[in-house]
Amino acid sequence: MTDSSAVRYHDGEVLAVIMGGGQGSRLFPLTKERSKPAVPLAGKYRLVDIPISNCINSAIRKIYLLTQFNSASLHRHISQSYKFDQFSDGFVEILAAEQTFSSNTWYQGTADAVRKNLTHLRTHQHKYALILSGDQLYRMDFRRIIA
Repeated sequence: MTDSSAVRYHDGEVLAVIMGGGQGSRLFPLTKERSKPAVPLAGKYRLVDIPISNCINSAIRKIYLLTQFNSASLHRHISQSYKFDQFSDGFVEILAAEQTFSSNTWYQGTADAVRKNLTHLRTHQHKYALILSGDQLYRMDFRRIIA
């Protein structure tokens, strides 16, 4: 579905939150020095490029990437690869796990990662939040599932 008339939501109504992945022990040694979403795919791409591409092709331009484990190469890839023009309110922004006075533990799973970043996520007006995995390969037009 590439027809723009099929969009059921307006630009900016959807905020995507892509999970940066855990240790990736089953993919070792590919994950020895990087997180699962940073594993190379087809040369210059990374696994995380798939959900980001799905978002962009679904007219979702506000994208957060939550990271925690072994994420330096993922941060570098994102900062070098995704830049929207200055007239757009779109972004691909990394939210790294952090310890604060109110929480001195790392993420304890997907829901906990989202919960710990709610203050950041709430800074943008959105009607829907789409939580995605950063290390799965699939092609999807999210306009079909967001009412």
